[in-house]
Amino acid sequence: MKALVYHGMKDVRVDTVDDPKIEEARDAIIRVTSTAICGSDLHIYNGSIPQPRPMVLGHEFMGIVEEVGKGVGGKLKVGDRVVVPFPIACGTCFFCNHELPGHCENSNPDHYGPEGGLLTEKGGALFGYTDIYGGYNGGQAEYVRVPYADYGPRVIPDSLTDEQALFLTDIFPTGYSGIDWADVKGGESIAIFGAGPVGIMAAKSAWLRGAARVVIIDTLQYRLDKAKATASVETILWDGAKSVVEQIRAMTEGRGADVCVECVGFEPDRDLLDRAKAVINFEKGSDKVLTTCMSAVRRGGVVTVLGVYSTPFDNFPVHQFFDKGITIRGGQAPAQKHIDKLLQYVVEGKVKLDDIITHRLPLAEAVHGYDIFRNKKEDCVKVVLKP
Repeated sequence: MKALVYHGMKDVRVDTVDDPKIEEARDAIIRVTSTAICGSDLHIYNGSIPQPRPMVLGHEFMGIVEEVGKGVGGKLKVGDRVVVPFPIACGTCFFCNHELPGHCENSNPDHYGPEGGLLTEKGGALFGYTDIYGGYNGGQAEYVRVPYADYGPRVIPDSLTDEQALFLTDIFPTGYSGIDWADVKGGESIAIFGAGPVGIMAAKSAWLRGAARVVIIDTLQYRLDKAKATASVETILWDGAKSVVEQIRAMTEGRGADVCVECVGFEPDRDLLDRAKAVINFEKGSDKVLTTCMSAVRRGGVVTVLGVYSTPFDNFPVHQFFDKGITIRGGQAPAQKHIDKLLQYVVEGKVKLDDIITHRLPLAEAVHGYDIFRNKKEDCVKVVLKP
């Protein structure tokens, strides 16, 4: 089959690789009909999260069931059209039973542990997301092996197109988690940092939960324009942390936002000073967006972290966390926890997901897709690949 394979930093290729096979009784083989490039894929592409051997990337995919293992039972059958949540989870362990599939105790046996270290004792497995997260090939391919197929995949009704349903895999549940972790009940002011796909999905989720005001902050005007068009938000063009914080406070009677959602992670746009600080402190990337959230949120408010952070950072403002009484939550989104509810929102027409797509490419052009997505060319916001 054809698949997008990571070979090293900024080196991905569409290769011919072996077809996946059933390896365990609860496996299924999915023929991929749509897949997407995610911002998290870029952390691997950039070499920021190490991967020493070739691997098929991609954790946002859906398709048709081609084969099922004997242990899948009647939960899934050949011919079903399914969307697959990005965490690989068994559905039976302590964490799965507590609706925390990203912490599954069984899907990542070689690198799992309670510590959450840099390269050891990581969480549950993720599709196409390095050996330290299970080493499973991902879905930017013609076919993919899906473990625990009786727990993860959801059958999609014929009334929905692929593009209407595809983002139930990751970015919609992830954006929704940023709002759910803040226990948004209605009437809140919400500031979302990052106008990429996850940030826009967080904004759509904020409206679903009854937010009174939603503002998105980004460094690029075209992304803010897309957020405004697709999620009806107010926007702020980043011109420095101090200015952004001042603008958010001015919008909220001087208090700050009730909720700040961090959708950027450790690889934001950085100037020379940011880069020098990272070198001096032996840091990877920067936590400047997260620390800006700490200033922009009101006292007693909530900061939720959806952007990936893979290393420690010096001078993290723990004093500010304490003095302001901030609640901080984050991590891999529990996609399986929310997917059925979110699917129903899509079916009922309460939310539209496919309006963020800016590029549709055949899988054969995936390398070009990575280039325009990473380098923000052609006003790229979201790339969907068709195998």
